[in-house]
Amino acid sequence: MKKNLIYVAIGSIVVIGALYFFFASGSAGVENDILATVNKGEFRVEITTSGELEALRSVQVFGPAEARRFRIGNFTIDKMVDEGTLVEKGDFICSIDKTELFGRLEDSRLDLEQTKAQYEQIQLDTSLNLRVERDNILNQEYIVQEQELILEQSQFEPPAIIKQNEYNLEKARRELDQARERYRIKTLQEKARMMEIAADLREDQLEVRQMEEVLDKFVVTAPQDGMVIYVDYRGSKVKEGSQISTWNPVVATLPDLSTMQSITYVNEVDIRRVKVGQRVELGMDAFPDKNYTGEVTKVANVGQQRPNSDAKVFEVMVVVNESDPMLRPSMTSSNSIIADQLNDVIYVPLEAVNVENDSINYVYLRNGVKQEVLLGMTNNNDVVIEKGLSEGEYVYLNTPNWGENLTVNLLEELNGKRNLDSSQEEGEPIAEFSSLSRNKNTTSP
Repeated sequence: MKKNLIYVAIGSIVVIGALYFFFASGSAGVENDILATVNKGEFRVEITTSGELEALRSVQVFGPAEARRFRIGNFTIDKMVDEGTLVEKGDFICSIDKTELFGRLEDSRLDLEQTKAQYEQIQLDTSLNLRVERDNILNQEYIVQEQELILEQSQFEPPAIIKQNEYNLEKARRELDQARERYRIKTLQEKARMMEIAADLREDQLEVRQMEEVLDKFVVTAPQDGMVIYVDYRGSKVKEGSQISTWNPVVATLPDLSTMQSITYVNEVDIRRVKVGQRVELGMDAFPDKNYTGEVTKVANVGQQRPNSDAKVFEVMVVVNESDPMLRPSMTSSNSIIADQLNDVIYVPLEAVNVENDSINYVYLRNGVKQEVLLGMTNNNDVVIEKGLSEGEYVYLNTPNWGENLTVNLLEELNGKRNLDSSQEEGEPIAEFSSLSRNKNTTSP
């Protein structure tokens, strides 16, 4: 009995060891083989970028630009509300130091007083000068009447005396005409002087009135409801004590928060796929549990180089469809631009596709077949399979140990024209993909 028990124990140990070795070896082999299912359904080509929110529409808040008419080149911000303050139409935003304009206003008021005094003086002079001329005309009229009377009474005098009286009358009449002409010219002269000083007076009065009106604008109020966002001026945000040019007197903006847009940048490799009208899915870093949709409204025609980057990028504007009071300018958004979309297509992971002879793309099937496939559109993770696979099959994401020396099962449809289908309009060129796959295979186990 003891011997039988010993034999049974030894046999059990041998069996257990054999089973352990078998399953351990099988597990190690399975771990090296990674399989994926051939899927069928919606296939999307997405371009993912990050962006920054800003209001689609905004109203600029201006300081008193009229101040430059009074030789004021810059004005200083005296007091201001905090950035991000929600204001209603007519609410206080900031005030501007009035000291310089006050000084110029006092000078203009002094000039106005002097002009008024000159105006009154010229009025008196004009009245006096014209009165003298009118008195002179009246005196000359009396002289003419006197000479006419003398001539009339000398009818029985010697001819010489009559002739002399006629000369005197003619001279008196001529002097009367000269006095009247002198009065006419003097009137025109005095009228011109009055018009000139009256124009100076109106100009001084207008300048004083305009300065007083501009002084009222040194208290800047909101032209509409909104959130106060101060502008960048000379590389920094406007703040108390900042100097603002009267030639560009924008102090702040009031964005319309009901409609927002995301400003993002797409690299030069992907920009050819981005078009106006494409759908966009957005997420906000501040609200990871919320999702939004949008639409591409503008794609820049000229690229630019962003700071701390060597790649060229193109600006893309995306309007957010939803209105959310939680959205604020300068929030960071994640944008997935739907560049293309196919329905009911078969696709596999990119890692499953291998290349042979730079023109034959193939996959390893779980049933031990090395199958050629016709590639379609690609995205960052998957590739569409137009021919060669069926939904539900399994493909290897790595090169299995048994597949090195297998012959590729070629597709008859591609005989004689494999190089003709080497690129797709919206997908990646197969030649480039083949190079990528070849590099991938050299590092695969």
